[in-house]
Amino acid sequence: MAFSIARLRRWFAGGAIAILLLVAGVYFYARHRAQNALKQVPEKIGVEIQQSATGFTISKSAQGRTLFKIEASKAVQFKQGGHAELHDVSITVYGHDSSRYDQISGSDFDYDPQSGNVTAKGEIQIDLEANPEGIVHPDQAVPKETRNPIHLKTSGLVFNQKTGDAYTREKVEFRLAQASGSAVGMTYGAKNNVLVLASQVKIVDAGPAGTNLSAEHATIAKAPHQIVLDHPQLESASRRCESEKATLFLRPDNSIGRILAVDNVQIHSPQPQLEARANQLEIVIARQQGTVQSAVFSGDVRAHEAGPQPVDLNSGRVALDFSRKNVLTKVHTEENVKLVKHQAASSESASAQDVELTAPAVDFFLTAAQHLDRAETSAGAQIAIRPAAAGDGPETLVTAGKFQAHFGDAGEILSVHGAPDAHIVSQNAGQPDRVSTSQALDVAFHPGGGIESIEQQGNVAYVDGERKAWSDRGRYIPASQILLLMGGPRVVESGMSTTANTMRLDRSTGDAVAEGDVKSTYSDLKAQPDGALLASSSPIHVTARSMTVHGNAGVALYTGDVRLWQDANAVEAPRLDFDRNHRSMVAYGSDARPVSTVLVQTDKNGNATPIAVTSSKLTYTDSERKAHFDGSVVAKGADATITSQEMNAFLQPRGPDSQKASLTPAGKLDRIVATGAVVVTQPTRHAAGNRLVYTAVDEKFVLTGGPPSIFDAERGKITGVSLTFYRHDDRVLVEGDSTSPAVTQTRVAR
Repeated sequence: MAFSIARLRRWFAGGAIAILLLVAGVYFYARHRAQNALKQVPEKIGVEIQQSATGFTISKSAQGRTLFKIEASKAVQFKQGGHAELHDVSITVYGHDSSRYDQISGSDFDYDPQSGNVTAKGEIQIDLEANPEGIVHPDQAVPKETRNPIHLKTSGLVFNQKTGDAYTREKVEFRLAQASGSAVGMTYGAKNNVLVLASQVKIVDAGPAGTNLSAEHATIAKAPHQIVLDHPQLESASRRCESEKATLFLRPDNSIGRILAVDNVQIHSPQPQLEARANQLEIVIARQQGTVQSAVFSGDVRAHEAGPQPVDLNSGRVALDFSRKNVLTKVHTEENVKLVKHQAASSESASAQDVELTAPAVDFFLTAAQHLDRAETSAGAQIAIRPAAAGDGPETLVTAGKFQAHFGDAGEILSVHGAPDAHIVSQNAGQPDRVSTSQALDVAFHPGGGIESIEQQGNVAYVDGERKAWSDRGRYIPASQILLLMGGPRVVESGMSTTANTMRLDRSTGDAVAEGDVKSTYSDLKAQPDGALLASSSPIHVTARSMTVHGNAGVALYTGDVRLWQDANAVEAPRLDFDRNHRSMVAYGSDARPVSTVLVQTDKNGNATPIAVTSSKLTYTDSERKAHFDGSVVAKGADATITSQEMNAFLQPRGPDSQKASLTPAGKLDRIVATGAVVVTQPTRHAAGNRLVYTAVDEKFVLTGGPPSIFDAERGKITGVSLTFYRHDDRVLVEGDSTSPAVTQTRVAR
């Protein structure tokens, strides 16, 4: 986010230097030294001089040091009224320790002994200069060189030697090394040591920034050592700062140590379009070179930056830290921080978003080029991602122990890292909350705005209604609403638990796709007394290379080396569609790998033997207890093999789910009906027909259509309308009719 607080640093520095030079230089040195000098003029001139005199010098000393020296080319005292005139006056003020070299000059002064007023009749010039070397040099030593003295010009100055007060109603002009300014009217009260610039206080920056400082009124006090400006306004071509009142706190050397602006502090900048407000602004000035050390906005701080992606900031306190060269390095915000960035749509299909950050405190760090580099929050922060239009989509709330954001060169947000205890809640009207947690998360943003992805790491847990998921890592794509789980994900929904290498969840449709070493377990099953193959209350297991669930977890599509089993019953196929709620399935085979199904048959002795069935397709519904095999069907038992184009295997009901030993095994065969090119192969005989009915209870085969035929080594080939034979004996019942009589072809040994 391109938040341009950094540009304020030049305002603080420029305003601080200008006010410092105006107040400290103009008054506290010039006024104090000039006051002492002017008090001595009438005493020396008014009493002793009665007529014109030329070329004289008057000085005042204390403790071996000269305090000031007055030089005039002419002094005239008029007997009528006792007034005295001084001409071509030059006053030099050294100070008690000779640390000053201030010079005051003017053409004409008037002294009224009755009122005690000393009045400048024309312009006066004042140059203020410090002389640190004067302490170690002989008395009245002139500085080796002058360095940017403060120059003032005014007229009509009236000083009263009795009260010590001074005033002028005229314009006061001053010139500094880097700025110049003016005011209209000035008063000084000796008792309270307060100097007042009456009106129209203006300072013009002489530097390239072209900054102007103005105030309606200025009050300068010595105790406390401060300057108070009424309605100050700092303005340049690119910005404006104003408040109801500003106080400049001065150090003993008259340099500004601190600036405090209060009541409706406002900052305006047209480029970028920035508006900021606060109840108070405090600026700390470093001693070295008068640079800004820090600035603190406090009390209902509000900032708004306009543009394609506007930014709004609300906070109780905002602190700015600067380096030695007035370079903004850090911005600290605290007390109910709320930062809102209005993101544009990242694509035509995506909607615009508002990203809102709230936290007890946020720190922003800037690069040397004054670009936002990163931001860090305190604990208890939250990021809210909302559609720009209310009610136009889901709202996402993200929390973590702390957040760290990184920004691009243009101030755009690139990424956000949150840790520990990351928590994401997606809310949509009329739907349950979707919640995911992890140890850490990373949010990546599109260059043009909007979230590109959210990645979570470490103990990822996801809850979406009845669907729950766990994994080591997770990635969410808002544009597609796809959640990708990686690192051993596990998903549980409606009694179904699935593990895989990766899992993809579509939050918009509810679809789920699992890839790699998929294993599903369907538990919490109730026994179905009228069912058969899948009627047990035991878990149903499925393994495959991939799985797809469309919306409802009750229906799952498995592909790649699929194996489904419950107890001893098993189905293997390249693809299998399983409906948990109906306990039904459709399995699909291929030429290379047909569907493989295992059924159970019990012989006369009660021994269970398996029947393995392969086919191109299997359809089974447990409530019907019918397994339909289609395409190249092969059913292979212990001593018989049946092939056909289609086959229906009817199973016996499992019965009540109990612990009784006599409980019917699930998948126990009742009968088989096979059609289309039926072939029955046993060790000693071979039978063929178009339709076969096999009943397991009496192990009987009934073969019809074709007409049916049977061949064995002893009887040869037998044909008829219907052939009936048995699994464990040599009986063959042959039926014929008038159109198709029974025929027996007996082989005769030669």
